[in-house]
This record gives sequence, C-alpha cells and structure tokens, in this order.
Amino acid sequence: MMTFALWTACAFCGLAFAVHLGSIAMAIVRCRRPARELPPPTDAPPVTIIRPVCGIDNFVETTLRSTFALDYPNYEILFCAASVRDPVVALVNGLIAGHPSVPARLLAGDERISANPKLNNVLKGWRAAANDRIVMADSNVLMPRDYIQRLLATWRTDTGLVSAPPIGSHPRGFWAQMECTFLNTYQARWQYAADTIGLGFAQGKTLFYRRGDIEAAGGLRALASEAAEDAASTKIVRASGRRVRLVDAPFSQPLGERQRGDVWDRQVRWARLRRDSFRSFYWLEAGAGAALPLIAAVVIALAAGQSVMAAAAAFLTLWYGAEMLLAAIAGWHLPMLYPLHAMLRDAMLPILWIEGWRAGAFVWRGNAMDVNEGRVAPN
Repeated sequence: MMTFALWTACAFCGLAFAVHLGSIAMAIVRCRRPARELPPPTDAPPVTIIRPVCGIDNFVETTLRSTFALDYPNYEILFCAASVRDPVVALVNGLIAGHPSVPARLLAGDERISANPKLNNVLKGWRAAANDRIVMADSNVLMPRDYIQRLLATWRTDTGLVSAPPIGSHPRGFWAQMECTFLNTYQARWQYAADTIGLGFAQGKTLFYRRGDIEAAGGLRALASEAAEDAASTKIVRASGRRVRLVDAPFSQPLGERQRGDVWDRQVRWARLRRDSFRSFYWLEAGAGAALPLIAAVVIALAAGQSVMAAAAAFLTLWYGAEMLLAAIAGWHLPMLYPLHAMLRDAMLPILWIEGWRAGAFVWRGNAMDVNEGRVAPN
C-alpha cells in the first residue's frame, strides 16, 4: 500500500510539474514583448471602437486617452455611458474636444436587454457603429499605438472573434500586486495555454468582432444568453464552427491601488461566471495551484527519508521560479516578494473555487446580478 501511495504521489507531482511548466512555456512564446510596433496595413479596413464607461477608475484618463493615439488611419470611437450624470462624462467630453482630428462621439442612455449592465450600455454603440469590424474594449484597457493592427493580424480565415486577457500593471500596494499574480502568471497563462491547443475563449476586456457574424447569430441580444458577454461570444463562435483567438502579447490594465475586498470580490465574480458558463472546465480548477503537488512532494520526501523542508524549498523554487521567468520575459510586473504573493494566491485558490460553487449572486459596479437565474437579483 505504501509503495502504491508513493508511486501515486510521484506520478501526480511529476504530471503537475509537467503541465505547469508546459503552460508557462506556451505563455512565454505567446506573451513576450513585441520587438516593434506593427505598421497599419496598406488596405486598412475601417474599424469602430466601442468603449463603455462608468465612473472614475484609476488611470481612466490615461486609458481613454490612449484610444485617440492609435497609429491607424481609419477608425471611429464610440464612448457609451448609461447616464449623462455619470462623473466620467465630463472627462470623455474633454478628451473628444481635445482630439478633433479623431472621429469620436459620446452616446448616453440605457436600454435593458439583459441582466448584464455592460451589454445594455454598449447596445447603442453597436447600433451606431459605422463599420463591420467592431472592437468592444473596457475603459481600463491601455491601448498601444498598434492596438488595431495587432487585432487584425490575429484574425485568420477560421476566426470568429479575437480577444485578449488583461495584464495587471502599475500596481500600488500589496493587494494590487496580489491582483497581478492572479491576472498575469495564473489566469492569462492558462488562457494562452488553452488558446495554443485550440481551446481559446474570450475575455471581455477586448472583443473584436465582425458585425455580420454576430448579426447572423441573432445580433447583440444573442450575447444576453449568458450572464457574461464574453462567455456568450465564445459559445456563439464555437457553435458556428470557428475559433476564438487571443492576441499575442496582451494589453495591460493599469491597476493603481487595490483593497483586499476589491481583489477578492472580482475573483469571486469571475469564478461564479466561469462555473455557470463552463462548468466542466471549472471542475478542473479544483486542482489548480501549487498546494496539491506540494503535498505530494512532501509525501515523496518523507517516504525517501529526505528533509521535508529541503524538498518543499526545492519544489517552491522551481514552481514559482518558472512563473517569475514568464513575468520577466513578458515584461509583466515582477515584485521582489513575488513568491510570497504567489503562495498566498495559491492558498486562496481552493477557497475561491468553493466560493464559486456556493452561490450565484455578485455585485458588479453597483448592479446586483445572479448567474443562476440570469437576471438582476432582487434588492
């Protein structure tokens, strides 16, 4: 029995390490910093960028201003606000006035077609868009000058949607650095690994569509079939026999200061959305992180009569050293105490996974939602 347990621990630890290092290798290939900006194509197609705005986030002026600085000859910007009384409206109007050479408008109003407030907000922008190629980008995405070129370069003949996960940058304080370990070396890494093996899925920070594809599936209202528009987009694209693809070298989201509740609530919200939309894959998250393979490494050390402390130290050095290598090559934020942040993240993952199953309710930008019922939760 002891021999079987030992072999099981060895096999599990070895498999976990292989998968971990394999996902990191794939992410390194996909996420390394571009050597140069892509020039606009000679036949640059017209593109509409829809940016929903709500409230004053950290770095919001910087991220929205980046929309006007794109090195692309033929694009329009449609900012969407649910209310003209939103404090971000004055900022948007100032940016539009300060960049008269870039076609840009602010659209205000809220037509409810779903429990998803962002989808309700962007509906008017979708209707007003002048072009077939449409990008929906959150207000906290920092766009590089070749943002549109990189989206276009990712499109293939079998593509139905191009997306990109957020990469946390410019953190201030402990919990913002914690959020970087969630967003970058954990979530983005696994998303790029899935995309590399042909299982790409969308992330709502950047969604690049062809209008005709979505209209053929029922229009923007079809994205209300799921609690999250990115999950609905993924399912629509897959059902059409096409692929979701991720942009190489994803775009950053400047974080600024974060509180513990901000980070935890966001991760719980995303966990519940993943559980609701992709339940079979959510089960696999139960084994994510370093906790279980570390236990297996300790069992192996005990059975071999070796120092448990030395085995644990070697395991953690290799495990988190590989993550740090990814962050360094990709140019992502890499604090000196990264292993401590990553260990705390991995200790939180089992609790987060359970919390994802516990309920379906969450609050997003003041809106109470429930993924189980697909509607606004009662107050």
